[in-house]
Amino acid sequence: MKLHIESMTCGGCARSVTATVKDIDPAATVDIDLPSKTVQIQSAQPLARFTQALDEAGFPPQVEG
Repeated sequence: MKLHIESMTCGGCARSVTATVKDIDPAATVDIDLPSKTVQIQSAQPLARFTQALDEAGFPPQVEG
């Protein structure tokens, strides 16, 4: 699943996003591209769990194709 997070602007934001994903699924693979503000997540958990948690953490995501 690929997400765009406009509010992710620095390394600290990227670490927070990664921590939020890992709180849901410690085995998830998280690949962040900070310049494009995209996050690629590989997990068996439903997308909605991640989007809700990221939104609550202050990083509202938009799902990308």
